Amino acid sequence: MFLDGTKASFVCIAHISIKIIAIVLLLPSMAMAFIPLDEKAIRNAIGDLNGLPPVLQRAFTPNESSFDPIPEPRPGDWLAVHNERGQTFDEFKASQPNRPTQNQHVIYLQPLGDFAPEHSPSNDKLREFAAAFFGLEMKVLPPVKIDGSTFNRRRNPSTNNPQVLTGDVLDFLKARIPADAFCVLAITMEDLYPEPSWNFVFGQASVRERVGVYSFARYDPAFYGEPRAPGYEMLLLRRSCKVLAHETSHMFGLTHCIYFNCLMNGSNHLAESDRRPLHLCPVCLRKLQWSIGFDVLERYTALERVSRAAGLADEAEWLNRRLRVVGGK
Repeated sequence: MFLDGTKASFVCIAHISIKIIAIVLLLPSMAMAFIPLDEKAIRNAIGDLNGLPPVLQRAFTPNESSFDPIPEPRPGDWLAVHNERGQTFDEFKASQPNRPTQNQHVIYLQPLGDFAPEHSPSNDKLREFAAAFFGLEMKVLPPVKIDGSTFNRRRNPSTNNPQVLTGDVLDFLKARIPADAFCVLAITMEDLYPEPSWNFVFGQASVRERVGVYSFARYDPAFYGEPRAPGYEMLLLRRSCKVLAHETSHMFGLTHCIYFNCLMNGSNHLAESDRRPLHLCPVCLRKLQWSIGFDVLERYTALERVSRAAGLADEAEWLNRRLRVVGGK
């Protein structure tokens, strides 16, 4: 979901200005056709499991009943446009990614603007899900009001919706990052833009500086003028949990996944994002576990409990199956 930028800065793909669109539209014909990797390449990506405890060996060993192959890209999908080479576990370690330390181990959420209950995901549910997903302490900071004195704003020239400049938000976060923070992630229901020539952006992050900002505005059907059908609250929560887990995983150095149908697959549009699961494949799970050091069974148990309480029944059932497999039952 990211375009690489300078200084380890990442920008989520968005519709951009006409002159840049001309370049983007050429990419599908320039990209090589994606070929799913064979079993040998996938096992190489997972890495050598010898010497690991049996629970971790089971957790990182592919199981057909748990992990689906990555779908063949459709026209306009991420892998139809981008030549992703993937990132093996060994390459991940060699990249010297950010890791939590004894002094910097808290993930902070910084709400920006209003989160009206009728059209916003619950900050408490987002915090509970992310805490279970990463196995780290999560804290929600007091909301920050969005006004012109702190952040540059504009009206989107196409939608006329208000937007906030992402660079201003990142500068705001960098100046206020708590001493015990692993990272600080601003979340908002306001639309975002990274510079005047862009139409919008889903989010932007400076990974090495451990700050990011992500908008949930375009995950609400009402943003596009569509009716909020029954159950839209659950759809908004699921989409928001996905983007929060995906983008925070980038903070730990995980790149996009090309090995399985995985939360860390790149996505070019909302429909593709909706097709991604809410969980990590064995390759990405191993990276995150190495970085954080969580107990896999405890993590799955916590996620199952939080997912079921939040109404994400399908994900809770998947986690329940994984608990049996990884637990050796």
